[in-house]
Amino acid sequence: MMRIAVGGFQHETNTFAPSKADFAAFAQADSWPALQRGAALLDAFTGMNIPVAGFIEAARAKGHTLVPLVWCSATPSAHVTEDAFERISAMLIDDLIGAGDLDAVYLDLHGAMVTEHFEDGEGELLRRVRAAVGPKIPVVVSLDLHANVTAEMVAHSDALIAYRTYPHVDMAETGARAAAHLDAIFAGLPRQSKALRKIGYLIPLTSQCTLTEPAAHIYGDLQKLDGAVLGNGRVSSISFATGFPPADVKDCSPSIIAYADSEAAAAEAADRIAADVLASESRFREKLWSAREAVAYAVANSAANGGPIILADTQDNPGAGGNGDTVGVLRELLAQKAERAALGVLFDPESAAQAAAAGVGARVKLKLGAKTGGADEEPIDGEFEVVRITDGEFLATGPFYGGSRMSLGTTARLRSGGVEVVVASRKAQCADQEMLKHIGIDPARLATLVVKSSVHFRADFGPLAREVLVVESPGPNIADLARLPYRHLRPGTRVMPLGAAFKG
Repeated sequence: MMRIAVGGFQHETNTFAPSKADFAAFAQADSWPALQRGAALLDAFTGMNIPVAGFIEAARAKGHTLVPLVWCSATPSAHVTEDAFERISAMLIDDLIGAGDLDAVYLDLHGAMVTEHFEDGEGELLRRVRAAVGPKIPVVVSLDLHANVTAEMVAHSDALIAYRTYPHVDMAETGARAAAHLDAIFAGLPRQSKALRKIGYLIPLTSQCTLTEPAAHIYGDLQKLDGAVLGNGRVSSISFATGFPPADVKDCSPSIIAYADSEAAAAEAADRIAADVLASESRFREKLWSAREAVAYAVANSAANGGPIILADTQDNPGAGGNGDTVGVLRELLAQKAERAALGVLFDPESAAQAAAAGVGARVKLKLGAKTGGADEEPIDGEFEVVRITDGEFLATGPFYGGSRMSLGTTARLRSGGVEVVVASRKAQCADQEMLKHIGIDPARLATLVVKSSVHFRADFGPLAREVLVVESPGPNIADLARLPYRHLRPGTRVMPLGAAFKG
């Protein structure tokens, strides 16, 4: 049995977003637990769909001794502040140095962290980890599917193992795969050869969904290479990270990372998937709807039953750096007098507090949303009925957030005509039905549902939907990447599939 250090530091950085992630953003609970350090870490994630939970469960089942370090995450935003990165990194490295003799290190990272002082947050963190444990201790890392993988990340680790689903319903499973890879190393797997391939075009987030083509077949091909013998080597692990495009850094791009017993086998596996991704370039584009046309379509095609038409307000997705408070789609719902319509979740602590103070049944005048500067727009100035108030504490039940104790703070259900809005005091991507159900809204009975999410909502809401429309309404998570003012991409990178190349 082995002694394995366990930790994590999660952040997905949208360098175009309006708000940075300071230490407090990592210290507080939101969609995931608050910062964990020490023994409590090992039991904080039980039953959750999160990589560290899957790793801990699998490693404990094998009888390994787990040595807790520090684990934390913050809602996607702009850069991690230098203070937050240095404080959290110091905790992790101090605990690692103080852990005594170790046989391995496991880290639950994202792969797209940009800090105020480092373009490659994970590469720098892994450099420090490697310096602390030396060259012989295996360092195995789980990564988000949206990782912008760098050569430094590959160099300072023994394996980078990424999710294979978007919506990310396999996060815990990925942690378990990382544990299995470590077990293979303990059982005598030789030091693996590595191959990294960077793809020359960016893929919009909404096109990365693995439930639809072309990602669905690419990941199917990827799984067939697990354990495959290619020439004189066996493939031990292969990942396709589709990248996080709203990150203006040199290494922003999709990538393939392969590990095998020989350089030739790793290279062949990586090249096969890279060729598949390049051949699929034209299929990674999809229609974007304006708020006006999307709402008009939903209103015209509403039905008494059969589930809602879902509008994905992707550009204000808190899971990609949006603040969750833009009101472009909400304004259209009200203007077009939509019926049996709802929007979730709008981040507006001030309005939630005013509604709570007024009380259930009251009619309250609010300046709703558009307070954080995430888009060039004004709040909605109007009167709303307060239908219900909660503390925002509930257990998520869907495939993505399932098992997580969500903490949205004071939350209000407001109504104006046939339109309802769930207003929360903390940012969270609307990817679980309980975010509506806990406050009394049954999404299955709606005609139109607006979610501040890009793709993760499909895991829980998708089975309800009659149709899904991706809406291009104001917000910092720009869907048409050609509109982003990139300055630091690798020259030659196409900023959209089949689009123009970045010239630098």
